[in-house]
Amino acid sequence: MQPLRTIRVTRYVTPLREGGSLPAIVEADDDGLYVLKFRGAGQGARALIAELVSGEIARAAGLPVPELVFAELEEELARTEPDPEIHALIRDSAGLNLALDYLPGSVTFDPAVHKLPAELASQIVWLDAYLTNVDRTARNTNMLLWHRRLWLIDHGATLYFHHMPGWESAPTRAREPFALLQNHVLLPLASRLEDIDEAMTAALTEGVLGTIVERVPDGWLEERTTSSAGELRAAYLRYLTDRLASPRAFVEEGVRAR
Repeated sequence: MQPLRTIRVTRYVTPLREGGSLPAIVEADDDGLYVLKFRGAGQGARALIAELVSGEIARAAGLPVPELVFAELEEELARTEPDPEIHALIRDSAGLNLALDYLPGSVTFDPAVHKLPAELASQIVWLDAYLTNVDRTARNTNMLLWHRRLWLIDHGATLYFHHMPGWESAPTRAREPFALLQNHVLLPLASRLEDIDEAMTAALTEGVLGTIVERVPDGWLEERTTSSAGELRAAYLRYLTDRLASPRAFVEEGVRAR
């Protein structure tokens, strides 16, 4: 797996008003445009951890995700921002953040207009059940069409277990099904969940998952907690590997929910 690049934000271009975290289009020192996810927004670093871990897991499983990069943000950029909310957001997020490659001209996936093959729909539903993604519904699909290809975006609402106190020492949580999967926008198309289960699982070896978890910066892990970065990395990896053990309750839940 290729390591994540690090860019430096040089210009705040425009806010994206979707959701409550106020992501923004920014320009970087490589002259590229990115969608920046701010560490100082909403649920803080845990949303960035979810975005990073889940995005890279999706990529490892063969699903299309825009390139993720670490983004260095300087507090100086806040001085020229007249909007007080955005000014505060930039100031509070100074340091290391996360960004996704911006896909200009992309359109939001509309289930009433766009159709997907059953295999691809099943792979996405399987992934979201594994990652406990509560945010891929008909109301907010978090999928884009760009150059006639589907792209998965916005994984900050995955891994919601890590917002619960004591999650790192709850040994059975990884084996729980995912009841909210019934709200998934692609569930009616996911007729091949059992067929793709083994291949999806095989792609996510403990080595692959360990490499992904190792990429999470210590500072993100240690925010708002007394546990060490090493303890939390081990807990994330334990959860992600334990959840793949057979039988996989989240797959059985998906089959029942259909």
